[in-house]
Amino acid sequence: MSRDMQVQDSIVISAEPQAIYEQVADPSQMGRWSPENRGAEVPTPGQPATVGTSFIGSNRRGRASWVTRCTVTSADPGVRFAFDVVQIGVKRPLMKGAIASWSYDFEAVEGGTRVTETWTDRRTRWPDVAAKVFDQIATGGHLFSDFQRRNIARTLARLKIDLES
Repeated sequence: MSRDMQVQDSIVISAEPQAIYEQVADPSQMGRWSPENRGAEVPTPGQPATVGTSFIGSNRRGRASWVTRCTVTSADPGVRFAFDVVQIGVKRPLMKGAIASWSYDFEAVEGGTRVTETWTDRRTRWPDVAAKVFDQIATGGHLFSDFQRRNIARTLARLKIDLES
């Protein structure tokens, strides 16, 4: 069994790419849209993060909560924002490793901006069977790719509602 290592979805939002980018590129704001992320501790809240910026994300799924250390890998205003999840832990991000990458691409289209959110599983050294068992425990019976596919759709829908209101 091979697993999907990347999933993505897109939505068109009636706003300019730069305006959407400025919101999404501030990781402290992600809790407004994500069903799992609760925001982040960033060096300059209210400002888009730059390449190399490290931030601590807070997450919750059901009764489980954890934190991650992330590093911004792309910050091209109005075009792309991306980061890697490089550490994870319960109260502090202690366990290092390649965990995941997230990216947001912004493309001007008729009617606004197409926003594409992509999750990439960076656990490439994990055997598929081990990843499947871990995923089903961590997500309540799903593979991370299926779980993230639903999370991305919910995040994009909430982003659209928020930014168009």
